[in-house]
Parts: sequence; C-alpha cells; structure tokens
Amino acid sequence: MSIQIELQATIADLVVKGKGILAADESHPTMAKRFTAINVESTEESRRAYRSLLLTTPGLGEFISGVILFEETLGQKTDSGKLLPRVATDQGIVPGIKVDKGTLPLANASGDLITQGLDGLAERLAGYKEQGARFAKWREVYSISPHNPTQLGIDANAEVLARYAAICQALGIVPIVEPEVLLDGDHTIERCFEVTEAVQHAVFHALHRHGVEVEYIVLKPSMIVPGKAAQRKANPEEIAEKTLVQLRRSVPAAMPGINFLSGGQTPEEATTNLNAMNAMAGNAPWELSFSYGRALQQPVLQAWQGQPENSKAAQNALYKRAKLNGAARHGNYSAEMEKE
Repeated sequence: MSIQIELQATIADLVVKGKGILAADESHPTMAKRFTAINVESTEESRRAYRSLLLTTPGLGEFISGVILFEETLGQKTDSGKLLPRVATDQGIVPGIKVDKGTLPLANASGDLITQGLDGLAERLAGYKEQGARFAKWREVYSISPHNPTQLGIDANAEVLARYAAICQALGIVPIVEPEVLLDGDHTIERCFEVTEAVQHAVFHALHRHGVEVEYIVLKPSMIVPGKAAQRKANPEEIAEKTLVQLRRSVPAAMPGINFLSGGQTPEEATTNLNAMNAMAGNAPWELSFSYGRALQQPVLQAWQGQPENSKAAQNALYKRAKLNGAARHGNYSAEMEKE
C-alpha cells in the first residue's frame, strides 16, 4: 500500500461526522495525580485495569473514532488476554500513540518551554506501528504572560512540531499536531486570540517548509478562552465566535479535522463550547471535533474509584460523555441532556 493511501485511510477512519478522539495517553506522573484524587495507587496493573475498562466500554465506537494511548498501553491486555490496541480496533476505534517526551525550558527564551523526543523518533514510530498504532500525537505548550510566548519560543516550537509531523508522514502515520496555548493566567480572551493566532501561523508555515501534507494531519488546538484567573469570563457563543475567526485566518481549508483539547475545562464546559462552535460553523471547511482527556474521563474516574464492582457505572459515565460530545459535533447538545 502506498504511503498516501495509508494516510488517507487513517484520516477517513479518524475524521468522522459525530465522532471524536479519546485522549488516554496520560504520562505516569499525570496518571498518579488522577489516581491519587480517588485514592488509587498508580501501578502498571491499576493503569492496565483502568484503560482496559475504558476501551471495553460497550458501544464506545459509536462516538469515538480514535484513541491516543500511552506507550505501555500498546503492550497491555484485557483480563481475557486480548491486546488493548486490538480491543480498540474491534470497536472501530483507531489506536494512536503519544510520542513526545515532555517539556524542558527553552534556552534564551525565559518562561517558554520546548518539547523533547525527536531523537530516535522514526525507530520508535516503526515499532509502535507494528504494535497497531496508526496515528501519533505530539504536544508543544505555550504559556501566556506579558512576555510569553517569545518569538523564539513560537518559532522553535513550530519547527519541532513540523519535524515530528514530517517523520510521521514518511512512515505512513497520521500526525496529530497539538500546539496547546495554556489556560493558566489572568489574560483576557483577546490576548489568548492574539497568541493563538501567532502560534498557529508559525505552525502552518513550518509544516509547509517541511513538506508536510496538510490533507493528512489533524490539528489539536486550544479554544480561544480567557485565562483561568481572568476577571471577565466569556460565554460559549463568544468563545465559539473568536475561535472560528482565528481558525479561518490560520488553518488551511485542505486540512480535514480540528479536534479541540479540553485544556482544564470541566466536562460540561468542553461539551457546551464545542456545541456552540458547531452550531455557528456554517460551511466551515474542516470537521470541528474533540480530543478530550480529562473532560471525558473525570466522571469515569469518579464512578470507578478503583473498585472492579464499579466498572459498569464507570463505563456508563464514559459512554454518556462520549454521546453528549457526539451530539455537540452536530450542534445538537443541550444542558437538559446532562440529566438523562
């Protein structure tokens, strides 16, 4: 199979009306934090049990087209001995893999970070592909302050995202490109707009420079929102309107899908904002979808509490959130549906 045909097949399976992506790629430290909140120790076994519960949720494939996995999950099995990537595939869910190795401070750009993990990436990807991964994800983060991100920070992070995406496509793996503008801070929604626009322009310039074909990537951006500590909050319509204006300015029409990250929003906020965007999008050239981690999993963890007897309730919680976000993909979600 030619690389382009392979990439196109994965895009067709990932970018599907009414469906989104489940981010289940938390690193060990993040997973430990999530588990501590419910008094569960994070061990290889507890992580396996939890992620197995997620992927075996009956009917999950109705609203989830892809799942981003953490490296150890690729080799883990259900209680009955079935590999977890195979469980996903049997649900009609494309397995993907987080491939970055976390952030470090960027030299000569005080307050900015850069993501590591390009060394040996091609070899790692080849191995992940053998284990069933068909797409990858790489995250660069940008914090907003009066002086951040710096121009150096914006350019260096864009360059790394483009190099990662080019390596993925050369191996027939669809790259999810995630430039996350962080929610932390007291900045206004206007400042978030300004930073996000600068970041995404730089990212698409870099992708073009590296010969990345935008038809075979998925963008995972932040929504345009005020900082968590901002004095003035924004309603879903304002968030949707500003996000759509910014995307139309920055993102080529050739790109198939935009899957937003939830970035610290509550499950309800993330669904409401996605819904407002789809209700307002009109003839937008790309599918507007979700790639949520916490906004899909928070209710699941609360229902599960590490107890096997709570598995059914936990799976029901996941199915419900996936279904509500599926409705938001069509602009058909309402707060009333939370009570059902």
